[in-house]
Amino acid sequence: MLGVSLKQAVYHPNPALQLPWNLTQLGLIFFPLSPFLGAVLIVLASLITVARQWSKIIRRPLNWGFALLSLLLIITAGFAYDKTTAYVGLFNFIPYFIVVAGLSALFQKTAQLRQMAWILVIASVPITILGFGQLFLGWNLDLKFLWIVLEWTITPGGNPPGRMASILMHANTLAAYLVIIFTLGLALALEQWQLIKKNTQNFPIPSTQSLVPNPQSLTPLIFLTIAGILNFIALIFTNSRNGWAIAIFVCLAYALYKGWRLLVGGVAGVVTTVLLAAFAPSPIAQFFRSFVPAFFWARLNDDMYPDRPVALMRKTQWQFAWNLTQQHPWTGWGLRNFTKLYEAKAQIALGHPHNLFLMLSAETGIPTALLFFGLIGWVLIASIQVLQKPQFLEKEDRLIFFSYLVVLFGWVFFNTVDVTLYDFRLNTLFWLILSALCGLVYRYNQDTKIQAKQDDG
Repeated sequence: MLGVSLKQAVYHPNPALQLPWNLTQLGLIFFPLSPFLGAVLIVLASLITVARQWSKIIRRPLNWGFALLSLLLIITAGFAYDKTTAYVGLFNFIPYFIVVAGLSALFQKTAQLRQMAWILVIASVPITILGFGQLFLGWNLDLKFLWIVLEWTITPGGNPPGRMASILMHANTLAAYLVIIFTLGLALALEQWQLIKKNTQNFPIPSTQSLVPNPQSLTPLIFLTIAGILNFIALIFTNSRNGWAIAIFVCLAYALYKGWRLLVGGVAGVVTTVLLAAFAPSPIAQFFRSFVPAFFWARLNDDMYPDRPVALMRKTQWQFAWNLTQQHPWTGWGLRNFTKLYEAKAQIALGHPHNLFLMLSAETGIPTALLFFGLIGWVLIASIQVLQKPQFLEKEDRLIFFSYLVVLFGWVFFNTVDVTLYDFRLNTLFWLILSALCGLVYRYNQDTKIQAKQDDG
């Protein structure tokens, strides 16, 4: 079965799409360490797929939705406070809509989801190692090769100081990246454990030694365990409250999916204990702080950074973004214009208001923001429906599909208190994962229609 699964991952079910699938895999390998090179290969794969699957792509309603969204974004840029900045901001959106159109036609099998997850987990290891070197060994690196083909910048001690960032420039960016990798790696590890368990149970038992798994079969699980532990520890040292919360959500999602009630209770107990240490009335909080490290509770309630300017607090940014929305609810102030407007008001440079919906409603207007999230919501709902239909997904494939759905929900939650859209790596990863789910959803709809016609015939 492992050989069949590997063959399905390497060879595309449609021979005409083998080249773009090879380019996509190669791009994923290069992407974490050289985003420019990886993105070029992925975009090239998408364009080839669009050219070869145009008749299919043009009929998909979701692609028409993104085409309408592109038109609205262009129109709102024409009403922007700073039009040049707004038109430049379009490049964070419209090129990715083309990528979604192509890659959603490229992804057709769950084996491809598994292959992408393996590549991403393997490629994350050097990034994590560089992060530990940055934080604990004072590594300092400023490497550039051919302008932006390869660009590694590591600030000794982290960025901000004391928070691991590795080569992703900022601790929150690394946290968002690690959450994605941790989620996919956990699914792969659970799959490997289930595979070993199944093989052990089905193995003939002439002696007690036959119950011991083949060491070779343990290698993937050992690697995934080590990589998962490294990613989880690195996530802790990013000191990102948002990253911690999403990691807890991921663990709970898997525990609920697998029916592990004891783990759900354990995670809930740990979370409650830390929250009481951070926010409970003083006598109660002091009791829990006697055994909960200050590293956690002081970060949650901001005691670790007590003198932050009011302008840097999320509540202030959200209120300002909502005020901008109320002033121009239909067209907004233009993409990337929040930065200039907030700096003029608060005298502090800030890239975004740490909430994606408020940012889009302020910069593009409420209708455009609702359409953007409506399209993503359609993918989420359609993916849940696919997961609920056992006739489409094989039992051994449901977990990897579920993991991509968890990643997408995690992205939505993360962007309620941050914005990952303007980081090239994170933005590309999001649209890749969205494309993968879209591809499987459309393949399910296609198979359902074919089956319905056969039943009628």
